[in-house]
Amino acid sequence: MIKNIVFDVGKVLVDFDWQGFMDTLGFPPDVYEKVANATVLSELWNEFDRSKLPDEEILEGFLEKAPDCRKEIMQFWDNMGGCIKQYGYSRAWIKSLQGRGYGVYLLSNYSRRMYSQSIEELSFVEDVDGAVFSYEVQSTKPEPEIYQALFQNYQLDPTECVFLDDNRANIVAANQLGMATILFHTKPQAEAELKSLGVE
Repeated sequence: MIKNIVFDVGKVLVDFDWQGFMDTLGFPPDVYEKVANATVLSELWNEFDRSKLPDEEILEGFLEKAPDCRKEIMQFWDNMGGCIKQYGYSRAWIKSLQGRGYGVYLLSNYSRRMYSQSIEELSFVEDVDGAVFSYEVQSTKPEPEIYQALFQNYQLDPTECVFLDDNRANIVAANQLGMATILFHTKPQAEAELKSLGVE
């Protein structure tokens, strides 16, 4: 029986629109590509989410990948919270589920710096029953440690949880740990799948 709904954040409760944000910075196409490849599309981005390394070290890594775009990378670095926009349905959906007696939790890959820069778009954090962000535990999905941190911190039985995430690898990992799972595409699709699991 499902008692708890666990949400990923990016692309589920907020839009992580780094492309649209970079468009607003007005970079020429070649610079745009270099900055994207050096930051959000690089293997360092996952380490940024993990937040085990100091931000300064991550930034140096970004800059080393595109040294001729230092100014533009710094522009992105200083304003990256602009990538995040809360979906209009998020808070009402969370409160609706809680109103029906479900515990609602967050489990998200999110860097400390991005969190601090986008806090206004994460207003639903104050509504949920608990949250684990990767920067807090230095572990990122799909690593089992971040899921275990959620279970342990809030005394959750994974078999009583359903996890919604837009990333298939994260869903597979959650499933292997005993959670019911939904690969998120849209809110109506997710609600239909929740209903099929008995979540009314």
